[in-house]
Amino acid sequence: MPVAVAALGGNAIVSDGDATAVDLGRAPLALARLVGLGWDLVVTHGNGPQVGQRLLEVQAAGNADARLDLLDAETGGALGYRLQQCLGNALGDLGAPQVVASLLTQVVVAADDPAFALPSKPVGPFYDHTRSEALKREHGYQMVEDAGRGFRRVVASPEPLEIVETRAIAALVEAGVIVIAAGGGGIPVVRDASGRLRGVEAVIDKDRASSLLARLLRADLLLILTDVPEVRLDFRTAQERAARRLSVDEARGHLQAGQFPAGSMGPKVDAAAEFVAQTGRLALITCADRMLDALVGTAGTLIHP
Repeated sequence: MPVAVAALGGNAIVSDGDATAVDLGRAPLALARLVGLGWDLVVTHGNGPQVGQRLLEVQAAGNADARLDLLDAETGGALGYRLQQCLGNALGDLGAPQVVASLLTQVVVAADDPAFALPSKPVGPFYDHTRSEALKREHGYQMVEDAGRGFRRVVASPEPLEIVETRAIAALVEAGVIVIAAGGGGIPVVRDASGRLRGVEAVIDKDRASSLLARLLRADLLLILTDVPEVRLDFRTAQERAARRLSVDEARGHLQAGQFPAGSMGPKVDAAAEFVAQTGRLALITCADRMLDALVGTAGTLIHP
């Protein structure tokens, strides 16, 4: 059967922007229907709002040393459980019960990735200048002023290079299991000279990790599910329009022209274009409500060779 990797955005599974209120909406039913159409399925998901909330909570409790790799594992496990249960229930409701399993996933990054020297991803709470300076001295944090609201810790966002559990994921798919993996972009780790793994303070882009996983699994389709039905060009201008079909070259041209912001649609288009360029297969960007329409070409944005 064909294999689809479906990447579900972290912001698309919160209720009214509240990171403490997970709302999977129609995604489980849409994914269950995809399985009913004969697809093997691997589901990835974001966790940015959730891990940010947990960082706030543990630091508010006085644990300034909270490790991002552990919080990624914690929130990835919790969201994986919710997805696993809801997707399993949706499959049962459709009369097609199937085993769904969540797998905590380690993603290897390079210890010398330039991103570690230039951390750029703000995480956690805002601090005043005095507390910010204290955190820099006591814990070695790098801090930046963020939008005039105070100082926040910034962490690296390195490029994903290897997914440690790829063979396990592939074996489960081969056995007919629906797998939930690479939650939040995966748990960031590096290898030392002896090959041993250790966690690092970083966040990995979920869409880039999903693209890598889809390539490693030789998936037939990368499906990026977000909270909008399709990619828009000239967003919020009088010329705004839907981009229903984009070649890899067109997608990359629009990226270079600044059509897609780095904090929203940019990583999705970039990850989709990379998957298509390296595999010659297809990628779709859409929302859960329009996913089945996108599969038959009446909705969504298709990125093709």
